[in-house]
Parts: sequence; structure tokens; C-alpha cells
Amino acid sequence: MKLSLISVLLASTSIVLASDVFSLTADSFDQFIAENSLTLAEFFAPWCGHCKALAPEYEQAATILKDQHPGIKLAKIDCTQESELCNQHGVEGFPTLKVFRGNSDSVSPYAGQRKADSIVSYMVKQSLPAVSLLADKDSHEKFKQADSFVVVGYFADQQSNNTFAQVADTLRDHFLFGATNDESLAQAAGIEQVPAVVAYKKFDGDDRVVYQGEFVVDDLIQFAKIESIPLVGEVGPATYASYIESGIPLAYLFVDNGKQKAEFVEILTPLARKFKGKINLATINATTFGQHADNLNLKQQWPAFAIQDVVSNFKYTYDQASEITATGLIEFLDKFVAGDVNPTIKSQEPPEVQEGPVTIVTANTYDEIVLDDDKDVLIEFYATWCGHCKNLAPKYDELGSIVWNDADLKSKITIAKVDAPNNDVPDDVRGFPTIKLYPAGDKENPVDYEGDRTVQSLSDFVNKYGKYKVDIVAVGEKTTLVDDEDDEEEVHDEL
Repeated sequence: MKLSLISVLLASTSIVLASDVFSLTADSFDQFIAENSLTLAEFFAPWCGHCKALAPEYEQAATILKDQHPGIKLAKIDCTQESELCNQHGVEGFPTLKVFRGNSDSVSPYAGQRKADSIVSYMVKQSLPAVSLLADKDSHEKFKQADSFVVVGYFADQQSNNTFAQVADTLRDHFLFGATNDESLAQAAGIEQVPAVVAYKKFDGDDRVVYQGEFVVDDLIQFAKIESIPLVGEVGPATYASYIESGIPLAYLFVDNGKQKAEFVEILTPLARKFKGKINLATINATTFGQHADNLNLKQQWPAFAIQDVVSNFKYTYDQASEITATGLIEFLDKFVAGDVNPTIKSQEPPEVQEGPVTIVTANTYDEIVLDDDKDVLIEFYATWCGHCKNLAPKYDELGSIVWNDADLKSKITIAKVDAPNNDVPDDVRGFPTIKLYPAGDKENPVDYEGDRTVQSLSDFVNKYGKYKVDIVAVGEKTTLVDDEDDEEEVHDEL
């Protein structure tokens, strides 16, 4: 029997392309996680723009993993349908991605980029043991060549093995770790005394660096982070995060052509060796990323040099009226390390009077307002050109109005905002809008907001993490109700 073209088309519309991402519910979640040794689960909402952008990348990653690493599964949970399950797993924003390991209680946040190849790479690393056991000379040599930077431990006791395993577990998403208890392998590697840890790398001309400090977890972690960064690297999308996560001040040299870069790398290399572990030195392409100079309080004139303290976010600029020379850089870096260079602070003029409903913060008023220890301070870091910030504005103003117009709330809570590109603030802001809550009495532990951008969600966030546990929206509704009753009484009197 022949099918008409119309019937074929109608039939085709009923076909749903098979997905390699598993859709889970409260009924299937626990069993699925238990039956699979490694699962990446995405908690999402259909209306979420970031979730929609992630969807094709997530699907592609699932297909690649199904073909090449079938033991790794990708799953998704619709939190609009499975709210209780999502609450159970601490989901406060979308998308939230978490790594689950079979029957174990081990759950960790996904820390990679939201691209298919990054998801695949991240999950493959997660599937490997945190520490690869190097049993013989062949496996030892292959492991040393497995990546541009690997860390190998040589041990003879269980305590050292356990310490190294903690380091590897902490940094497993970033580096490869191997270990051996074979004394002959240690001797072949030139190790005279164990325990020992060696970083093998394919850059800077140092094929290996032996750790010299005390055998403690935090020091070993810092050793791996420092040695993994090239003496003179290049700041870009693929490297910026590693520089920031190192916790070490980052010195940028803006250059606009290859010849200029080569000349300055020659100048910077000996300085990088001198200040290793104290300052990371890197070039940055001024042609591509010149606008970043504004964030460092530099004019877009090249070459240019500045240091960013990645912890305080203060910037220290080299005088752009002076020529950048080796002697000048040494003097500048020496003074910076000694604490003799003042930061260059960019700040707008604060308003003479705060008229509400949202308190305006500038760099010069940041400590006074945000670090007011008596108040829960919700602050939005925004940019004037940011479309998402503009969409949020009326909702944020609505929340601010409830607080501003209630004397009791106003004494406990501040709803604030700061134009981040035009004010140097001591926060790591990587996108707009960024919202944080600084709780009263605990200003050292701000909480990042990751929920949807509604008045109710923002109110719930302040209620949950603030000191005073206030439901702002509920207070606003009560006030409105009282006002409405008063209005009705006034109308009745007139009648």
C-alpha cells in the first residue's frame, strides 16, 4: 500500500528523536543514580534561558559519552515538575549541575564550562581515579607524558599516600595525579628520599620541579597551582580562571603585536622567576582584549602594565606616562611586594542623599554600606549596558520599595546596587547581574544568589540566608492589605 505525501508528513511529526540524556523523576532518580557509577545530573527549568542555551551542548555531550565512554551517564530533572526532588538536592538556581557517584554519598558540583567538549573532558576526568597507580617503568613514563602538567607522588608509607590522595581529590578537575610505592621507580626518577612529590611539565624549560615544603595538604595544593602556571603565560578565556583561582596577584602586560610581545616576554621571564609564587606575570592581547584595560584602571594605550590583587580585587597601575622598562618593572614589582604601592581606586561620586528605593553604592561608600554589620545587605553588581540588568531593574526596585517604606525592615535590611564597571569593589564579579547577600554579623561570608530573578525568589533568598529571617514580600503584602482596609474605611465614612 502506498502512503500519500501528507500521511508520511503527518507520521513524521509524531516521531520524537531519541535523546541520550535520561529524564529522571522522583520515582526513578535514586535507582538510576545507584545503578550507574558516574552520572552528571542537570536540574533545570523549561523557562530558563541558560538552560535552553545549554540543552544542545548537553545533548551532544551525552551522545559523545554514550559512544566513547558508555559508563558515564547524563541526566536531567525538570524542577517545575519535580520541585521536592530539586529542593532535596539544594537546587537554588538554574541550571544546577551535579556529579553523582553510584551508591556512594559523594556529590560534587560540576565546575566545568557549559560546552559539549568541556563536559565530555570534565566527566572523563571524573571517571578516572583521583590518583593513577604507577606500577612499573612503562606506566610511569607514559603518565609523565599524559598531559602538559602532571603531579607524581613517590611514597613508602600509608599516611603520605592518604595526604596525597586528599590533594588529588581536591584538584582532580584540573590536573592528573599519579603515585607509586616502588622504590626502584623513585630512584630512577632521581628521588633520594621519600615521601616526595614532583611536578612534571612541558613548559618553561623546567621538565620537573620537586616539592620542597612540609608534607601537608594545603601546601601541596598551592605547590601544584603555582607550578601549573607558566612563568610568563597569556591571559585569555581559557586561562583567566586558573589565574584567579591561584589566589596570587596577576600582573598584566598589554601588547598589541607579536614582535612587541616577544620583546616583553624576554624582559618578563627573569622577573617571573624572581617573583614566582608572589606574582603571576602574563601578557594579554591588546587588540582582542584591550577593553579589559578599563577594568584595571588603565587607558587603552599600549603597552600598558597593571597588577590585580585577585583576592581584594584592588588594581595597581604602572604610570602610563613612563616607558615600560626592565628596571622600571623591577622597581614597581619590588614596591608592590613590599606593600609600598597604593591601589588605583575608581569610584563614582556617591549621591548626596539616598532617595531609594535601592541604595546606590560606590567604591568609596562600599565599606560603609555593604559591610554595615548591623544589616543584611543584598547588593546587585550591574552594568549600564547589560540587558539582563535592565530586565531585573523593576523587580529589584519593587523589592527595594517594600524595604524602603517599612521602618522596621529598613533598620535591618538594605537593598543596594553598584555600577561595577565604574567602581572598584572587593568582589570577584564575572558576569552581570551578580547578586550577593552580606548577612549581618557575618560579612566575611557573603552568599551568591543563583535563583530566578523574581521578587519572591529574591525575598526567599534574604529570608533564608539573612540574619533576621524576614520574608520581605509577606511584609509588603500585609502592609498593602492594611492600606486597602484603610481605604475601604475611608470610602465607607464618605458614604
